[in-house]
Amino acid sequence: MILLSTLQQTAEKLMATAAIEIPEDYLGGLRQCADTEKGDLSAFVIKAMLDNYEAAKEDRRAMCGDTGCPRWYVKIGNDAQVEGGPVALEAALRRATANATADVPLRPNRVHPLWRTDHNNNVGIGAPEIEYAFHPDADWIELTTVHKGGLFGSDYRMLFPADGIEGIKRFYLDTLIAFGKRGLACQPAIVGVGLGGSKDICMVLGKQAACLRVVGSRNPDPKIAALENELKELGNSIGMGAMGFMGSSMVVDCHIEVGYCHTGGMPMSVHMFCLSSRRACARVHADGRVSFRTDPMWFTDYLRREGVEWPEQAAEAAE
Repeated sequence: MILLSTLQQTAEKLMATAAIEIPEDYLGGLRQCADTEKGDLSAFVIKAMLDNYEAAKEDRRAMCGDTGCPRWYVKIGNDAQVEGGPVALEAALRRATANATADVPLRPNRVHPLWRTDHNNNVGIGAPEIEYAFHPDADWIELTTVHKGGLFGSDYRMLFPADGIEGIKRFYLDTLIAFGKRGLACQPAIVGVGLGGSKDICMVLGKQAACLRVVGSRNPDPKIAALENELKELGNSIGMGAMGFMGSSMVVDCHIEVGYCHTGGMPMSVHMFCLSSRRACARVHADGRVSFRTDPMWFTDYLRREGVEWPEQAAEAAE
């Protein structure tokens, strides 16, 4: 039995870690950008970013004045048991969000869309978002918090099969250029691309690709992995660098996730996870142990499965 107190304490610690400490994979990518950046002003900005991260970690303060919109990704093992059940789990995550907003502190960004009222704690109707996934043969629960900006940095287009790879590249470039020229994203960024699914799932896939995969990871499909490399290089060839200044480091990395879609279309979304790249993850075991990390390991073979049955289930059915 996983205790609610353990889940809430873990969630509050994750909130502080995500807001203050940049994941090492992103820092490594940013340092590489600093080494290769061709624009003087862009290079200066990247160095200032790295200095700011060190100061935030030393002072234990949020690295950016806009701490984004906290959200949760929860992966539940098939054999996991939670004290109070899933409703109690959600309540614990909402309490952790409210507590962290006061204690870290985080900027209370959440307001009612019409009346602009808020509770000063980043909690409200539909907030924070909580997305779920499941995993076979496990009795743990994994909590991942992501603090993603909630204003810009995302776009969607319904492409069609005839548009092909060239159509994907065209929309990708259109989006990056528009974001850079209009100041709609904070670069260098991890770019996530969602391909397929219905419109809402396409947007979810792109956001998860940006926020839940580490710099340097590649899609297990070799052709998609090659396209990820190509889009990263393409994004850094348009003449934009840090914060939209002239340069060559707009994209720290590019990740693509796909889902089966309607035969007549090819939905596509593009998301930029801003230069803060705020995420933190922990696995809470049934015996009370908690292990922290920065790689959510969200996209497992199980999550990407194509068939009706998971292979292990299919093998059991055949016996």
